[in-house]
Amino acid sequence: MAANIPQFTLNTGYKIPSVGLGCWMGSPGGGEIAEQMCKTALQAGYRHIDTAYGYGNEEYVGKAIRESGVSREEIFLTTKLPNHHHHKVKESFEESLRKLGVDYVDLYLMHWPQAYTEDNKPIPYGRSPTFVETWKDMEALLDTGKVRSIGVSNFSIKLLEVLLRETDVVPATNQVECHPCLPSVDLKLWCEQRGILITAYSPLGRPGEFDGKPVFLDDPSVVSIAKSHNASPAQVALSWGVKRGTAVIPKSQNPERIKQNITLLDLTDEEMAALNEIHLKPGMHRSLLRYHEYSGDGTIFGWTYEQLGWNMTKGGIVCSLD
Repeated sequence: MAANIPQFTLNTGYKIPSVGLGCWMGSPGGGEIAEQMCKTALQAGYRHIDTAYGYGNEEYVGKAIRESGVSREEIFLTTKLPNHHHHKVKESFEESLRKLGVDYVDLYLMHWPQAYTEDNKPIPYGRSPTFVETWKDMEALLDTGKVRSIGVSNFSIKLLEVLLRETDVVPATNQVECHPCLPSVDLKLWCEQRGILITAYSPLGRPGEFDGKPVFLDDPSVVSIAKSHNASPAQVALSWGVKRGTAVIPKSQNPERIKQNITLLDLTDEEMAALNEIHLKPGMHRSLLRYHEYSGDGTIFGWTYEQLGWNMTKGGIVCSLD
């Protein structure tokens, strides 16, 4: 039975469950673990699965869906175009369909605005294929009947302004890192005004990547609210995300946490206000992901923060409050 959780309506008219299962396993692969994780989640009432070509587990996610006993039509399935396939959108999409073993996907995202060469080297900012060119190729997929909605991921207001100005289809969603340390208030409002749903990846901050520290999950406000609801800090963070109007896609391999993560709390206005202010505390307004440390020159997959339109300094520290 599907979990009793809110759904959001995309600008295409399709509905998306507010809580989904993220399938990034920390590195490409992890197929059999991902398969079992998806089966456990579907049994627990999840009906929203988020994977990507780059996760290296589409075959296993598809197998889990087929063997779950849940009809395909009940499941909202998302996958993503990898950076090194921006020049061959149709071919990459068809490959993802084959790997997943499905006739259609509910949502297809451009995983990053940056394009790579076939051998995974970043193509300089502004060079072809640009994200505008790639998006136009994604728009063409809508005519195939094999994808119901298309969207983007890791896009800033700066990049979205260019995209909307130069193309025809408004993205259904913008999937970005979003949690109490990085609420992205301005981006969320801008997207809402244009009918673009924010989907929050890493809504729990990936504690394992941030020196093993949970950061906001052990914040006194979060801990206090969790205790008052006899719930976990993770449930507090996810309930905050949904109540503020964003879809959330946490990942867990632990069956009990999988169940907890889709059991939302009814947070009060006072509790929401306290959670909204966590990023205002000293040292808290930042990204919690390790990709900010991948490059010694402060770029993210070949682009600078300025080119991405991210108001950050090296390390993912937000420059000014929003």
